[in-house]
Amino acid sequence: MIQKTKAIAQTLTDILGPAAVRDWENIEVDQQKHISQTVSSGTTSTCIVYPNTQEELAQVIACAHQQRWRVLPCGGGSKLSWGGVAKGVDVVISTSRLNRVIEHAVGDLTITVEAGAKFSDIQAILAASGQFIALDPSYQQTATIGGIVATADAGSLRQRYGGVRDMLLGISFVRADGEMAKAGGRVVKNVAGYDLMKLFSGSFGTLGIISQATFRVYPLPEASQTVVLTGAADAAISQTTKTLLASALTPTAVDLRSTQVVTNLGLGKGMGLITRFQSVTESVKQQSTRLLEVGQTLGLQCSSYSGTDEAELWQKLAEQIWVSGKEPEIICKIGMLPTAAVATLTLLDKIAPQQGMGLIHAGSGLGLLRFNPENAVNCVTKMRSHCQSHSGFLTVLEAPISFKQQLDVWGYSGNALDLMRQIKQQFDPENILSPHRFVAGI
Repeated sequence: MIQKTKAIAQTLTDILGPAAVRDWENIEVDQQKHISQTVSSGTTSTCIVYPNTQEELAQVIACAHQQRWRVLPCGGGSKLSWGGVAKGVDVVISTSRLNRVIEHAVGDLTITVEAGAKFSDIQAILAASGQFIALDPSYQQTATIGGIVATADAGSLRQRYGGVRDMLLGISFVRADGEMAKAGGRVVKNVAGYDLMKLFSGSFGTLGIISQATFRVYPLPEASQTVVLTGAADAAISQTTKTLLASALTPTAVDLRSTQVVTNLGLGKGMGLITRFQSVTESVKQQSTRLLEVGQTLGLQCSSYSGTDEAELWQKLAEQIWVSGKEPEIICKIGMLPTAAVATLTLLDKIAPQQGMGLIHAGSGLGLLRFNPENAVNCVTKMRSHCQSHSGFLTVLEAPISFKQQLDVWGYSGNALDLMRQIKQQFDPENILSPHRFVAGI
């Protein structure tokens, strides 16, 4: 294995030069950690390559295709440990040096960037023009554009703006044989290749390596305010959520948070309903006041946040799920009928009262759960059964590799496996891209 890895590294060095290839000992510690949580064996013999251009990326993939090397693509590595355990990986390809802005059409409300660009950097560039990409993914400071698309990581703003698929106008990617291809375009009205973009969003690098993406952008809102309603009575939270979603109010985010999250942040007692309004100042004030009135009528504890207090609140909410401690945590993505959201968090509080935390986007029924490693297999199994009984799913995103090897990470129980395998066969017949990382070992 070591001899093979040395040969691979030498071949890639001949193509890209020594500055673009690193052996295991010279890989950054954080990337070593993520790779170790993704690849089943042989990680200490893995090399990583950093193409500087999209053309160099195509050259590397073409070489891997010719040599039948198995490839694990990544960006900054923050989501590399998500999904299934990859097997037999020969080389990791990072797009982190593909970080240029190709075009920012301010008047057309679009931006085209390379896949390795950091999401936080792009948001800063857009903010200078009073614009933003309407996504709030995990690990915002380190997440890259390609990784966000590959994992379909949208966040709470999905309530108002939709998911990653709804933001994408076009993509460029490198096929498994090294050929460059693209779908969609750079203008909002261009919908050519729309289905192909949907296919790549959430594909975890199994169909091709995204090299460039075009997003629709939105004007930054004039004002923002977050209303927090908490209460020990699940019925009151459920009724408030139902009333809110059925009303004429237009929140950008509506999240249900479990009791442990509410307690940790000192927001009150019981479950929490956290709603964000962003628009012109007068609209934000009126909508926030209306929701506060509903909460007070139902006996909930009510508070509101704006300015720096609001920004700090959302940062702390993110840290409840995504900032890890000394021991690796188990983080799962879930989905179910939105009507089952309160019952799902109630069950979480019951089976993991001190160890489990969760959030569910009330409008979509999608959410995240976080467990301490202790007794996590039992908790995940119970929560998966519950989600599936409500027309949903539970997928393990982050976890120690030993945990992932104890159960089916994806837990897929639908009827589309044959179609998924056929699509994989069409795009990557040699199975060299992210092998075994997707559903059913695809």
